[in-house]
Amino acid sequence: MSVAPEQRHLAAIMFTDFVGYSAVAQEDEALALELLDEHRKILRSLFPKFSGTEIKTIGDAFLVEFGSALNAANCALEIQRTLAKRNHDVSPERRIELRIGIHLGDVTHRDNDVYGDGVNIASRIQPVATSGGICISTDVERQIRNAFAPPLEKLAPAELKNIQAPMDLFRVVLPWEKVRRAEVAQPRRSNRTLMMSILALSILLVASAVWFWRAHSHNAPTSKSVAVLPFVNMSADKENEYLSDGMTEDLCTALTQVKGLHVPARTSSFAFKGKTEDIRKIGEQLNVATVLEGSVSKAGNRLRITAQLINVADGFHLWAANYDRDMTDILQIRSEISRQVVDALKVQLGVEETQRLTKAPTETSDAYQTYLLGRYEFNKFTEAGFNKAIEHFRHALDVDPNFALANAGLADAFNLLGYWNFAPPSAAFPEAKRAAERALQIDPNLAEAHSALGFVTYEYAWRYADAERELAEAVRLNPKSADARLIYGEFLIFMNRFSEAHEQLDHARQSDPLSPHYLVDLATWFWFQRQTDPAVAELQKAIEMDPDNGLTHHFIAYVLLRVNRVPEAIGHIERAIALGGDHTPEQLADLKQTFETQGAAAFFRKQAQMAQELNAKGKYRSPVLIALAYTSAGDNDEALTSLEKAVAMRAPWLPELKLEPTYDPIRNDPRFVTLLKKVGLEK
Repeated sequence: MSVAPEQRHLAAIMFTDFVGYSAVAQEDEALALELLDEHRKILRSLFPKFSGTEIKTIGDAFLVEFGSALNAANCALEIQRTLAKRNHDVSPERRIELRIGIHLGDVTHRDNDVYGDGVNIASRIQPVATSGGICISTDVERQIRNAFAPPLEKLAPAELKNIQAPMDLFRVVLPWEKVRRAEVAQPRRSNRTLMMSILALSILLVASAVWFWRAHSHNAPTSKSVAVLPFVNMSADKENEYLSDGMTEDLCTALTQVKGLHVPARTSSFAFKGKTEDIRKIGEQLNVATVLEGSVSKAGNRLRITAQLINVADGFHLWAANYDRDMTDILQIRSEISRQVVDALKVQLGVEETQRLTKAPTETSDAYQTYLLGRYEFNKFTEAGFNKAIEHFRHALDVDPNFALANAGLADAFNLLGYWNFAPPSAAFPEAKRAAERALQIDPNLAEAHSALGFVTYEYAWRYADAERELAEAVRLNPKSADARLIYGEFLIFMNRFSEAHEQLDHARQSDPLSPHYLVDLATWFWFQRQTDPAVAELQKAIEMDPDNGLTHHFIAYVLLRVNRVPEAIGHIERAIALGGDHTPEQLADLKQTFETQGAAAFFRKQAQMAQELNAKGKYRSPVLIALAYTSAGDNDEALTSLEKAVAMRAPWLPELKLEPTYDPIRNDPRFVTLLKKVGLEK
């Protein structure tokens, strides 16, 4: 007889427990059985509505599996709402109250049952819930936070039975809790009048209506919030798009620094570029009450800019203006629009904020235009884009040597040119360091420069304490900067400080909810903790948003290998190599045929050899990428040799050496331990 293979997958597991059932059974067995039967009928009528699969009952408890954490949470919410309504007009001994716990984790199906950490942890979370309450794990909270209506309240770290480390848990703040608390505060009266019953029921219905409204809408955004949508290029010359994009990005940056004003970051705003989304839908997705949109038109030396601030709720204009000026006035227009938006939203500005909002980054409009060209090229995130950005930033500095932001932009471009393996480390990172230090000499309070200096200090110099001081200072200077938060969060991940890292990533998500960069960093957070399924899920989302990012394709390939999804991994590697543009179609076809005829090990071996051939021809390819390929092929000696070359040239991605799961097969090799010491990750 053949045995069906076990199926391992990620699932949301719900445990329910009937509170006080044993006590009822001891006092009145018939009543207990009646309530148990009613409770089962109620729950079984709700599970299918949320695609839940009942695995089994354990006495008065249910074990239920869901394919989605959000479905599990909404099902739990509906269960408690239904029971709360039912319990309103019954005597205390006839109440049915449940505790519900939910966790997201790996499970395995065997013999019509389900096993794994997802089940074990969910069973331990359930007792933490209060009577009539819902308790969820951090993994569930992370999945549902943007789509689940009720608030979530973080609990103190809990010691769970047979779980080694304390866990962070959250409780669902149910919309009818205040009503129930008010009832408890009043002494029970056996002679309730019909009027009081009607009043109580009315209150419950109002609470239920509030719950229903919130369940079908996002949390209301603060009135002091604005998304700067991409300004439209109305010029006859498409090449003037750098002006419209640059004006949008610069307004985002300026408004972000206003305390008390929520402004989604550039990446999230630019997700709507070229689209005709309904304003209300944009407001919902970005959680803002207003949007700023406009257009830019350039003809010769004349500039026309329109801008309008729109209320998301009704589409009415709160403010609008047209600017017909010379190009030399572009900096003044930028400041005027920023100030008008703040005034229209009635945001109170302090003296320093007023100065920051009106202060021009440079006094020279020519330098500013060239800087905007640099940002436009930088935001393409390609090798050519980074190199062109460097040219533009340098030209802007030729015009105005005291342009701090241009120096910071130059540092960013060199950092990413090196980090994305487009240039040898020695050609990129020292230039990034010099540019960041020059920016800080000009403006010691420029957050972008502190981030750039912190990045090169840990990625290239391996001076981790010095790097953290710079990264933390960037966050202090501009706490609403998604980029500053993400760079600091990445550093904390590499330093094995996952809780602190997640806090930074969460702040970044609030500022930039539609950012692929955030999704990749969140995937790294999962991956370095060996949580492969959530890592794959986040990377798939990132690829949907940015399908032409070769690094993301490389990343997901190595994660997929970990769970033996080899054909998918190979497909992503092939896509990443194709995006690099360094190989002919014939070479790519040969690589694919190698996998089909010789297997994955031969494929990765050939990939490493192709990279080495490029190096021999003068086209730089990082020895770290070569080491990853050799490790995946099982060629450990070659992998270690490549890593030794990487350390000698201070290649990027080495601060990740200690935690990167791909290196697990060589982690205990003495040569690997020596490398960790050289990089400063081991004493």
